[in-house]
Amino acid sequence: MKRVIVDYKKLTNEILTMLVEKYPDGYGDDDIIRFRNANNESIEAVEVRTDETIYLVKVSTKLADTMENFEEDDDDFDAEGNDDLQLPEDNEDA
Repeated sequence: MKRVIVDYKKLTNEILTMLVEKYPDGYGDDDIIRFRNANNESIEAVEVRTDETIYLVKVSTKLADTMENFEEDDDDFDAEGNDDLQLPEDNEDA
């Protein structure tokens, strides 16, 4: 199985969705994995898995904010899948 360390800046929507599904109320100290990388730097991460890959997503305050904002963005869609955003009208003269 492939293992990938990912920084929050490089999260794909797929990984972010898995994180929000696995940790809907956020992650706690018990969810954090601590290890040292090849440069002997201490890393803290949370884990999400697909069939082929284990993703270790580096923990930071930005990760928590990103997860929270992603979850809020999902709430902007109504039950029919239409979003509540208003698009500006095109004011170009023909």
